[in-house]
Amino acid sequence: MITVHHLNNSRSQRVLWLLEELGLDYKIKHYARDPKTGRAPLSLKTVHPLGRSPVITYKDKTIAETGAIIEYIIREHGGGKLIPPVGTDAFDNYVHFLHYGEGSAMFPQLLLLYTSYLGEAAAPLLPIINQEMKTHFDYIEYHLTGHTYFAGDEISGADIQMVFPLEAAKSHGRLLGYSACIDFVDRMQARPAYLQALKRGGHYDYGPKV
Repeated sequence: MITVHHLNNSRSQRVLWLLEELGLDYKIKHYARDPKTGRAPLSLKTVHPLGRSPVITYKDKTIAETGAIIEYIIREHGGGKLIPPVGTDAFDNYVHFLHYGEGSAMFPQLLLLYTSYLGEAAAPLLPIINQEMKTHFDYIEYHLTGHTYFAGDEISGADIQMVFPLEAAKSHGRLLGYSACIDFVDRMQARPAYLQALKRGGHYDYGPKV
């Protein structure tokens, strides 16, 4: 059985959602953030040297990084679900957005978070960061305006990967005017598997209250 090393209010919520969508049995080992710093506990380093979540363990395997976890679970345990056929345009989009979600879309939001600790010293960077966020939200909005999902006509692992950057942006009021992005988040958060994962995962600032 897959074990999800789940940090409260973190990216690992997506992994729980993925497992619920696939109807797989799994267990959760919960970890709590430091109430003062918001950082992950040192105990996560006993699972993986990075000391971050998400991490999953299965038999003798330990896998970190959300995209790698999504790929592994779908490939080894998905039974052909949540992945478009190889060789199709939908599959190319699937691979693209699996990497894009964390590789590009989250970066300016993280940069804004980290520079916020600098106070007024961050002011020269803010126009650049805001323009970067706009570039990415414009791109995502354009894609979602013509597509129900990020890859093909059905939900896939790409949607599970992409929900977090948009949830984070929405929770901070950064999606104003991006109606397709907001609609996507609302639709994903209304899925029964998402709601069940939320109940099992616990506190999550970016999701609906259940």
